Order: sequence, then C-alpha cells, then structure tokens
Amino acid sequence: MTHNEKRTSWWREGLIGLGVGVLYGTTSVAVGHPFDTIKTKMQAQKGFESSSMYSSFIKTLQTQGIRGLYKGCLPPLMGSGIFRSAQFAVFEGVYTYLDKYDTFGKREIHFTCGLQHRVVIGGLCGSTVRAIIETPLEYAKIRRQTQQEWRLGQVYKGFGVTWLRTVGLMCTYFIIIDHNRRRNPHLFNIPILGPFIVSGFAATFAWWVVWPFEYMKSQIQGGYGNKDLSLIQRMRLVVKERGGVVGLYRGIVPGTIRSFLANGTSMIVMATAQRKVTEWGLRREN
Repeated sequence: MTHNEKRTSWWREGLIGLGVGVLYGTTSVAVGHPFDTIKTKMQAQKGFESSSMYSSFIKTLQTQGIRGLYKGCLPPLMGSGIFRSAQFAVFEGVYTYLDKYDTFGKREIHFTCGLQHRVVIGGLCGSTVRAIIETPLEYAKIRRQTQQEWRLGQVYKGFGVTWLRTVGLMCTYFIIIDHNRRRNPHLFNIPILGPFIVSGFAATFAWWVVWPFEYMKSQIQGGYGNKDLSLIQRMRLVVKERGGVVGLYRGIVPGTIRSFLANGTSMIVMATAQRKVTEWGLRREN
C-alpha cells in the first residue's frame, strides 16, 4: 500500500518494509525534531504555557541555543527508525497477506468510499506494535525536551493515550495513502513533488484528527499538572481553562509544519528506496 511496486510474498514485503521504514523514521526526525521540541514545550513545560510558537522558539534559542531545538533527539532518532520500521513491516505484511483473500481482505466497507478491510486490519496491527515500541522512547524524549529526568520504572507511562493516538494517526494516514494510490495513482507519478504532497497532507490531516490525544500524551509523560487526573478529566480541564475545544489544539502550528515537512520528505526517501529494492531484484522469488 505504501508503494506502487509489484508485490511479492507477504513475509518478503514485511522484511522490505522493515528496511525502508528505518530510512523513513530517521529522515522524519532529522527534518522535524526542532518543530517537535517547540510543540512539546508549548504543551508540557512550565513557563511556556502561554507562549506562541515564535516566542517559544526565541525563548529556546536565548536560553539553550540551537542545540536546544534538538534536545532529546537521540531517543527518537534511534527509536523512530525502529518503531516506524516495525510499523511499516507489520502493516505491509498484513496488507499483502490479506491481498489473496479477495472475499474479505479486498472487500470494501460500505459507505466508506472504497475503504478495504485489509487497510484497517493492517493499520490496527501496525499501530499497536508501534505504540509498544514508541511509548518508552517518547517518554524519554519528552522528559529531556522539558529538562526533566526520566525514570526506568515509568517508561510506559501514558501507554493508553499513546495507543489511542497512534491507532487514530496511522489508520487515518494509511487510509488516505491507500485511497489515493488506488483511485488517483497519477499523483504518485509526479517525481518528488507527488509523494511529498500526498504523504505530507495525509500525515498532517491525521495529526489534526488525533491532536488532543497527542496534547494529553505530552502532559502525562511530561508530568505536567495534576498527576491524579484521568485522561477525560485532563481534557475537560484544558477545555475549561483554555477557551474551549480549541485549547486541545495547543501546539498545532509547529506540529503541522513538522508533520508536513518531515513526512513529505520521508516519503520521497522511502519511495526511492522501494524502487531501488525492485531494481536490485530483491522482490524476485527464488
């Protein structure tokens, strides 16, 4: 689904997804981490609660310099390649495996504009694997970005909200990409710009859908606010204190910039890698 190459066996597609996913993940962090740092500070660090994106950026530069924008980048740089690699590997494996079950895998769900079962099932499986791997890495990253120490015994703090966020994020992303690959394949034939725009839009729209959960995840893992509040109570408090539902979208501007640039660039890299895999004959059955 994440490429237009002729598919081979499900396990081979999974292994290929494992490899190219590393490139996607490391590219995403390299391009997007400064914007992610500003977003996290706005959401979960005292002193940045009322700051705009610009003032948060300036404050970070004044107090920490350029290095401050890349604070905490090591865990996601190492981990992003791992969890995105696993995410794409599981999705591609499940998606390709269900490809042979025309009566179920390829069956379109009614009233969904052609959404197939295999996309949803693959998305759920890939998202769950990603959440299991990502939660400890996100915890360590956020604690570093907000200049706090992290504790080994708390690395799965916020797993529930991370899983909800990841399922909504990745299923939405995969659905948009799959829809365009099957219904608008010409978009992916536009060199560089096509994959950049489609992936950048899909990822950014997906982030908008799940942003309140991302906000809550940052607060929970950053230890911000009353630690005894449940997820629903935290969301209600934010709505009450920050001017309504719009308060749940704090940090959306740097998050949007990060998402579009990072995911668009990463898709160019991954699409190129997928073509090279085919050219090198790694999809041929022995």
